[in-house]
Amino acid sequence: MSFKKVAVIGAGTMGSGIAGQVANAGIDVWLLDLPSEGARINALAERGLERISDSNSPGLMSKAAAEHIHLGNTRDDFQQLADCDWVVEAIVERLDVKKALYQQLNEVCQEQAIISSNTSTIPIRLLIEDMPESFQKRFAITHFFNPVRQMPLLELVRGEHTSTEVIQVLDEFCDKQLGKGVIPCVDTPGFLGNRVGCFALQTARQAAIELQLSPQEADAIYGRPMGIPKTGVFGLYDLIGIDLMSDVAKSLVDTLPAEDAFHNEAAPVPLMETMISQGHTGQKQGQGFYRRQNGRNEAINLATGEYEPIPHRLAIPLADQAEKEGIQVLLADDGKYGQFAWRVLSRVLSYAASLIPEVGDTALGVDDSMKLGYNWVKGPFELLDDIGVDAFIARLESDGMAVPPFLDSARGSSFYRVHGGELQLRTAGGVWKPLQRAPGVVRFNEHRRTLQPQNSCEVASWFDLDGVAMVEFHSKANALDGDSMAILADAIAAVSSKGMRGLVVHNDAQHFSCGVNLGAVRGFFEADDLEGLDRFLDHFQQTVLSMARAPFPVVAAPVGMSLGGGFEVVLHAKQVICHANSNMGLVESGVGLVPGGGGCKETLYRWVEQLELESDISEASWKAFMNLGYGRTCSSPLLAREQAMLRLNDHYLNNRDRLLPAAIAAVNGSTEYGTQTPLQREPLSMPGAPLFEKMQSWLADALAAGKLTPHNVVTATELGRIVSGGDIEPGTLWSEQDFLDAERQSFLRLVRTQETRDRICSMLDSGKAVQN
Repeated sequence: MSFKKVAVIGAGTMGSGIAGQVANAGIDVWLLDLPSEGARINALAERGLERISDSNSPGLMSKAAAEHIHLGNTRDDFQQLADCDWVVEAIVERLDVKKALYQQLNEVCQEQAIISSNTSTIPIRLLIEDMPESFQKRFAITHFFNPVRQMPLLELVRGEHTSTEVIQVLDEFCDKQLGKGVIPCVDTPGFLGNRVGCFALQTARQAAIELQLSPQEADAIYGRPMGIPKTGVFGLYDLIGIDLMSDVAKSLVDTLPAEDAFHNEAAPVPLMETMISQGHTGQKQGQGFYRRQNGRNEAINLATGEYEPIPHRLAIPLADQAEKEGIQVLLADDGKYGQFAWRVLSRVLSYAASLIPEVGDTALGVDDSMKLGYNWVKGPFELLDDIGVDAFIARLESDGMAVPPFLDSARGSSFYRVHGGELQLRTAGGVWKPLQRAPGVVRFNEHRRTLQPQNSCEVASWFDLDGVAMVEFHSKANALDGDSMAILADAIAAVSSKGMRGLVVHNDAQHFSCGVNLGAVRGFFEADDLEGLDRFLDHFQQTVLSMARAPFPVVAAPVGMSLGGGFEVVLHAKQVICHANSNMGLVESGVGLVPGGGGCKETLYRWVEQLELESDISEASWKAFMNLGYGRTCSSPLLAREQAMLRLNDHYLNNRDRLLPAAIAAVNGSTEYGTQTPLQREPLSMPGAPLFEKMQSWLADALAAGKLTPHNVVTATELGRIVSGGDIEPGTLWSEQDFLDAERQSFLRLVRTQETRDRICSMLDSGKAVQN
């Protein structure tokens, strides 16, 4: 079922975000809030639209999506709800106010309209206890996570009388059209995500205070080394809002039974209460646990409440080692960081286990909620399997800590296993059952566990998926190096030699690839091995060129960021089927380089095609020059298409978990998501010296106006040389190989400059760029 008209009541952060995501799906939505005094009667709804239109955190995929949003207020526009298919309530968390609204909705909405609440704190039975059964049958809780566009988790809660059809309709719509990972939840306090996620934050906060760690130290451990986003605990408080997180914690304290372990970690922190009273609640207010003051980064001292200067990146060798080798490294340490890690993990993982079977009969819901709602790489039970169930239990017992029954039931075993070629999970009753996703949903990190790679190294692998080769990058940030490209080249060759049907390049990590490993580039120039660097660039170019020219289907299915060299891989696929939240672009100019893997070539060719140019391609050269020079990125496939980064035959899906089956279907000949377009390029007639001189003149003017630095000009001159042809005669024909040679030559010229080398080293040393 596809809704034709939706309404969201409440234009705050969550309500506006939900309305934005409905609009992204191409569906008309009314966004209503209370009327305001004065001329701007819809001021609250207008503010909601402004919030999701913010370019720094866009809740909308494009300006066209905003046209689907209609603003109004609950006094003058309530009748708009009469023909809505779905009405979402996202108003203040007050039971009396919600109940009054439901009475109004019952009078106005059509009988078949579905009603849902975004609450995460009020039980569904209390919300609708005064409503007739006909209303209760079409009512559910749809709890989204913030920011709605980016966070895939949706907790779906049914009431005692909610019809199965309503749940099925919401599940399918939110999955396929809003792109959510829908988790059915029992009506318990905090459901799944906030119940475990908030407990984890409270526990990490308390542990840091007890062990006298600084916020930066705590975030360095409770972060990437544990498979948790780098914001850690205190950075996440600042990101969400210290006041908002405190409200969530308070609601759980008020609703959870007295014996729940949450209360052990919920003691008020006087420092946080002071910060909230002073308005120091996080990033939106300019300061929280962290702030930037007088050009320097500072963090609050948790003991004194005073801000102290901190380095951009705190170097903790143990954290770096754990990020590479696994979480056991942390737990084997007997210093303060190891103590902190055990203090947090012992309680959080035990708490998660204690919730089974209260919140469900398997680990899957809890694990999914933490991965989809809090961006953990692995859920609590997956972490327990990594640590080893027996080892974890033994340490709990040695510390005199209780072992929850569900955890105890897994002694000598695990919570997940591969059996008979399928991935299975343990139930609360001790029975194993297959892990099954909705039809058309595949998470490759799960499917991978049942497969053996055809070829693999530390940074990449390729698999045979029933006659389709699939390449997966799996380095840190999926940065690319020579080994990555060797695996890709091997997969391309194998498709032909083994008679396979085609190639898919995909992974379901947070990001497809953030570019070439700059640490490898640094290694070349520090070893004075520019010939080796040239060979690496040539191999990269020829590998992606072989993708474009392959006599079989080639599909790239990226998620998250596809930047720099990662995007050059995407550009050479015959078809792209990407996630709706994909962020893509060629950003090499930011470190004083040019795209050296065919990106300049492809950018120019695509602008020529999009502008439908024939003999004079100067306009396309200027477009390419500007995009590449500014390192322009696009935050959605729709914007990418406008900038000639994607073509008309490329497609996007709202749910990232549906990308791999769609990509395989495209390889197999399905046209549901567009068609394969060959990338064999004919030579271009280049503008040559006259246009190159104009570009140089433009750069000189920009430098004189203070808009560019001298090295920006050096870098952009090389870009201009590539996309115009440089000093050649106008009309000279350039083949693809001519472009590739020019890219490598410009790349090497820039690497020889001290400014570019300094920028690369600075990015690497600060942790802003990747080195494996």
